[in-house]
This record gives sequence, structure tokens and C-alpha cells, in this order.
Amino acid sequence: MPNTFFYRHAYPLTHLLVLLGLLLLLCQPLAWDVVLPRQFWVKQGVLFCLWVGLFYLNIKVLVPRFLFQNREGVYIALVLGTVVGALLLNLAVDSWLNIPALMHKAFNPGEAVSTHKPRFYVSPVMLLATLLVLGLSTSIKAVQKWQKDTEIRQLLERQRISSELSLLKAQINPHFFFNTLHSIYALTMINVETAREALHTLSRMMRYVLYETQSGTTLLSKEIEFLHDYVHLMKLRLTEKVTVTFDTPATVQDMPVAPMLFLPFVENAFKHGVSALLPSHIHIGLCQQGQRLQLDVCNTLLPEKRVVLEESSGIGLANTRRRLDLLYPGEYTLEITERTPENEYKVHLTLQLP
Repeated sequence: MPNTFFYRHAYPLTHLLVLLGLLLLLCQPLAWDVVLPRQFWVKQGVLFCLWVGLFYLNIKVLVPRFLFQNREGVYIALVLGTVVGALLLNLAVDSWLNIPALMHKAFNPGEAVSTHKPRFYVSPVMLLATLLVLGLSTSIKAVQKWQKDTEIRQLLERQRISSELSLLKAQINPHFFFNTLHSIYALTMINVETAREALHTLSRMMRYVLYETQSGTTLLSKEIEFLHDYVHLMKLRLTEKVTVTFDTPATVQDMPVAPMLFLPFVENAFKHGVSALLPSHIHIGLCQQGQRLQLDVCNTLLPEKRVVLEESSGIGLANTRRRLDLLYPGEYTLEITERTPENEYKVHLTLQLP
């Protein structure tokens, strides 16, 4: 169950205010300019105990067991029975303590005591006060249940988002390593020394993924270093026909950022913007302005490759869209231009970090 300040303090305070309100109502006759009999105050004490009992009977038993269990008819019948029982008890106490005759004498001290049996009637104040106590207890319990349900829904939603993010991350990491290992495998057939250097770079990247990203966030500077390693790894297998530029801020203001958030966009550029036969280029630009990050990735559109986001970006970009929705809702803009006037495929991401 949620253990918030509201549950630990607000509800006990609400109960205390209700009890103080009942005491003030019952002690209001103290302001009268009349000497009231002792039996009257005994009755007031009985009424206080009765109302407190009804308050907690309703809040602890009737509302949770009947009203919240969709048994409204039974609940209404029990409440009506409770009200009738309280009124009958009030009449019984009046009869037992002879309250009507004593009150008549207190207000009319000069009159002779009537020999007629006092007339008992249902007090409207008693009826309204009883209904008010039951209504307040029902409202308090309903608000408490609503608050608990809201907290539970929020907790379940956080757990769902956490599980979904873990699944997305688990899908991205193997996807990334599969593509990277495939590239290194190709390098071993061309240049063993270059392949050895690539494996060393890959091991450094694996340490980052395994040890620096477990908390859900990483430092921006480390994420940029990771991207540098990836770009370096990819450049090892490229020919001179491919030009790669990677611009980063001269001075990075470190702040938490979701790990491997930018990788799918960069990976997509190397996957679709590289040709062994035609000149091509890839540009990656990362700009930081306070809490605002801006990533631009563009690559040459090649005639033999048709780049469509939903078809060709694979699991990486699709998951990145979902991660952005979950981690930075309303705090990012993602613009993808499938063909610019310069015959480029361009990604523009603006992210406002918390």
C-alpha cells in the first residue's frame, strides 16, 4: 500500500477535525443562559459515543464491505437501519433519564412539574447530525479509496514503463552488437590489425553498456564518448569514398541522459548511407544549449537503397521512438526528412533534459 504523507497525516487529522466538530456541537448548550441538569450532559456523552461509533462503523465496515463491493442496495438499507436505530436509542435515553421533563423544568423554573407523561418526538437535530456523520464518513472513505487507487495505478504504470524500457533496452543492445560483430567479421577478411583494433574498441563499448547504463541514465559526456567509439569503429571498414563528420560541443555540460538514446539514429545512417562504389557522406552533429540537446544526423541517399523509416530502420529506431515517448513525454521533437533537396536522409531530434 502507498505510504505517503497524505495517508500518514491528512486522514488522522480529518478524523480529529470530525471528532472536534461533534464535541463542539454537543457542547454548544454551554453558551445557553440556563442551568442544565446533570442527566442532560450524560445524554450528550452517550450521543458523542454513538456518533463516533457510527462514524467508524460506516468507515470501517459498511462502506468497504458493501458500498465498495457494488452492493449499494444492501448498503442503503443498512444505513437507513442505522439511522433508525440511532433515533430509537436517543428516545430510549431520553426516557431513561427523563430528559424532556428535566429540560422543561430547566427552562421554566417557576412552573409546577406536569403530571402528564412527557411527549417524546424525533429530534430533527439528532436526525440531521446522524446523517451528517454518516455522510462525512462515507465521503472520507471514498476519497481515501480514490487516492489509494490512484497511487496503485501510478505504481503499476511505473512498473509497466520500467518493464517496457528494460525490454526495449534488451532488444536494442543485442541488435547493436549483432550489427557491430558482423562489421568486425567483415574486417577480419580485409585487415587483421584493423579488426584487432575494432575488437578493442568494441570491448570498451561493451563495458559502457554493461556497467554504465544499469541505473537507467548515464552522463552525457560518457554517451558522447560511446558515440565516438561507435563512429570510429564504423569508419574502420569504410572506403575513401565515404566522408564522415562528427561535431560535438567543445565543452560538455554533464547531465543525466538515457543511455544509447542517440545510437539508433547514427547506426541507421551507417546502415543506409554508405556505398562502396559511389561517393557518400554522413554528418552527425550534437549541440547543447543549457538543458536542451539537439542531434542532427544526415546521410546521402543512395540509388540502390530506398530508405523508409518504418521499413528500413529496424528495431533500433522503432524502439527509440518508444523510449522517447516513455522517458521524455512532451519534452522532445523528432523530425525525419526522407529526402531533402540535397538528396539526403535527415534526422533532427530536439530533447529537453530535466
